[in-house]
Amino acid sequence: MSFNEYWNHIYKLDHELYSSTSLYWRQYSNPETWQFWVVLILLVCPLIILYFAVDRKRIFEVFFFGYTYHMLWTYTDLVLSRGNLFIHQYFITPFLPYSINITASLLPVGYLLVYQYCTNREKNFYLYGILVSAIFSFVFAPLEKYVGILKIREGFNYLYLFLIDVMIMLLTFWFTKFVLKMKNG
Repeated sequence: MSFNEYWNHIYKLDHELYSSTSLYWRQYSNPETWQFWVVLILLVCPLIILYFAVDRKRIFEVFFFGYTYHMLWTYTDLVLSRGNLFIHQYFITPFLPYSINITASLLPVGYLLVYQYCTNREKNFYLYGILVSAIFSFVFAPLEKYVGILKIREGFNYLYLFLIDVMIMLLTFWFTKFVLKMKNG
C-alpha cells in the first residue's frame, strides 16, 4: 500500500470503529443502564470527596500530583485498551477515553489523598502508595471484572496492573518532588 492508501484505510477503519462504539454505547452503556450510573458514580463521588477533603493550603501541589497521576494513567490506559488487554466495557460517552471515570477521578483522587495524608503527617508514602495500589489492583479491579464493567484479555493480569499502578505512583511522586524542589530552589 502507498502512504495515501494506508491513511485512507486507517480513516475508514477509524470511522467504522467510532460508529460501532457509538452504536454499542447507545444500546448497552446509555443512561438507561445500571452500568452507566455505576460509571457516573465512580466519576462524580471521588470528586465530591476531594472537594471536602483537599488541603486548600497545598491545593496546587496536591492537584499537581493528582493531575500527573491522571495523565500518566490515561495514556497508559489508551495503550492497554488499544492493545485489547484492559478494556472498560461501559463508559460515560463514546467521545472520551472509556475509562475516564477511573483515570480522571477514582485513581487520581485516591492517590492524591494518600499523598496529602502521608506528606501532612510524615508517613511513608511508598508504603501507603503500594498498599493503595494493591487495593486497586487486587480488590477493585477484580470487582469491576466480576460485575462486567472491566475485561482483561490476552495474558494481562492483576499483577501487571499492580506493577503499572506502582510505577505510575512512583513516577508521579518523584516528579512532584522534583517540581517542588525546582520551585523552592
